[in-house]
Amino acid sequence: MPRVSKSEKFPEQMKPVFEAVVSLTDEVCKRHLNDEYATLARKAAAALCRKRPSPLSHGKANSWACGIVYALGFVNFLFDKSQKPYMNSTDLCKEFGLSASTGSAKSKVVRDILKMMQFDPNWCLPSKMEKNPIAWLITVNGLMVDARSMPLEIQEEAFRRGLIPYIPDRH
Repeated sequence: MPRVSKSEKFPEQMKPVFEAVVSLTDEVCKRHLNDEYATLARKAAAALCRKRPSPLSHGKANSWACGIVYALGFVNFLFDKSQKPYMNSTDLCKEFGLSASTGSAKSKVVRDILKMMQFDPNWCLPSKMEKNPIAWLITVNGLMVDARSMPLEIQEEAFRRGLIPYIPDRH
């Protein structure tokens, strides 16, 4: 298994569950998606393992793995043919041995628990971050603005406060 990042920390007793889920997400992401999806799936699995009680303690690893990747696909428009990578939801669920309705339902549970939404900067693929309109919105003097259009010192402060993912000219 790859090295564990800080966002992948979770209670030791959840290790077997985490490993079972991410072995499935890693494989599907490797065969059909990309490393960015695999990394975010590991981050999501770890976040679910940290919940008290962890929802991953109940249910099958393949249904949670599917729900995680499906939820990330929802956030990142995986099911839109104009996007790269693209995969339809039925085929994604089949990869995990599930029906589309089961995969969709588990995805909804994951999205609710992790408070995911489309364009969610916390769950956006890094390669899509630059075009993510929500990731760059900040409030300056009571007005919503795109941080990329603001002076460098405002961008630096927004980054320092964790309001934007990076400083555009330095990325």
